[in-house]
Amino acid sequence: MKFSELRLAEPIVRAVTAEGYETATPIQGKAIPEVLAGNDVLGCAQTGTGKTAAFALPMLHRLAETSTKRSKHPEIKTNGKGKRRRANPGRPRALVLAPTRELASQIFESFCSYGRHVRLRHVVVFGGVKQASQVRGLRAGCDVLVATPGRLLDLINQGHIDLRGVETLVLDEADRMLDMGFINDIRKVVGMMPKKRQTLFFSATMPKEIRDLSDSLLTNPVFMETAPVASPVETIKQSVYLVMRQNKPALLERILRHDDMNRTLIFTRTKHGADRVVKQLNRIGVEAGAIHSNKSQNARTLALKGFKSGKVQVLVATDIASRGIDVDQITHVINYDLPNLPDTYVHRIGRTARAGNSGIAMSFCDHEEIKHLKAIERLIRMELEIRSDESDLLFDPSRTRRKKNSAQKGHRGGSSKKRPNQSENREDGRPSHWNKRRAKSGRGNKGPAAPASNKQRSKRRKQAVA
Repeated sequence: MKFSELRLAEPIVRAVTAEGYETATPIQGKAIPEVLAGNDVLGCAQTGTGKTAAFALPMLHRLAETSTKRSKHPEIKTNGKGKRRRANPGRPRALVLAPTRELASQIFESFCSYGRHVRLRHVVVFGGVKQASQVRGLRAGCDVLVATPGRLLDLINQGHIDLRGVETLVLDEADRMLDMGFINDIRKVVGMMPKKRQTLFFSATMPKEIRDLSDSLLTNPVFMETAPVASPVETIKQSVYLVMRQNKPALLERILRHDDMNRTLIFTRTKHGADRVVKQLNRIGVEAGAIHSNKSQNARTLALKGFKSGKVQVLVATDIASRGIDVDQITHVINYDLPNLPDTYVHRIGRTARAGNSGIAMSFCDHEEIKHLKAIERLIRMELEIRSDESDLLFDPSRTRRKKNSAQKGHRGGSSKKRPNQSENREDGRPSHWNKRRAKSGRGNKGPAAPASNKQRSKRRKQAVA
């Protein structure tokens, strides 16, 4: 279905066409009519299928229809002492909550692109940067506010934001916000809004916790699912290397030397691991950058900007930033460390094969990560192709299993060599180091002497003085 057939306003369709999109994806085709009708929506679709446009386009349409001419600046009043003050804080008509700074920025950019021909104001607020510019944007007027929960509550407590005029609430990547512990913040924010509003939930996975939260916040929601929960995009070619941990750096270096590795995204489990991978790649002449929570927001923005422009060939990220990376033409995703949650694997590889393109996802799996690999395969209902190239760095999982069994029998490292038994050094079965102790005590084979009491030690000192 084409966007021109979805009853969207002509300026919005024109902006979408200018972005290169003419046909709606399945989730867009199902969600847009329901949002336009004012219904609450609970949408589940795999990563990279256009969920942002599924709620942004109809929201812009509805806001543009009901918008009135507003002054560029709010009314100015005096505070009783003769000084001028702002009459009202920013009062958005629509609020979009996102779990990470990167995702909030991506959503804000999408609203700006799709709404370039309508007279609406968009503001984004998130932590990690100074709030002065964000406050100025709120004071200038705000129709759509995109925010992370932490900075949003901070600005509300300071009196810069008033949510009593919110008509539409969107939770994007709602499952991720629950994983990151935002549930209490979400409930606080919802309690500050009108009960009569439209609420939209969008996510790539739909665990039981999301269902429970939606039951408490949504009113007769329309549930839509365009693919099996947590299913990876079919155009992604997936494979796995069974590689020893100490050989992962060498394997990564060999893979990146291929000419077709144009724009590669690498995921690590830890922040320090991401920094180590970047240092390793920079040493071999590969331009790489990292984004994780220990980086300042400016550093994260610069790294992502360089990756989008092609100046940075490789971007290394942790899972906390994986939901905010929406970059076209990512050719490869490499799981340097397998995630311990199988759902996270789906979100990681969903960074490639976006907007109808194809992609390649490769994973490195060591001995300790085989259990995570099995969990991933059960979730996606397929076995990943095991790569056999670069065989000098790989291991045989069957041999690993035999070593594990032998280690459980009491042998170290699977070796059949017995440890020496110290008790064999004496006829009475006591360790040989008791010999010196017995010789000093003069007790023969009676064993070690009991420690002297305080009275005995005092008596010996008096005898020595005498």
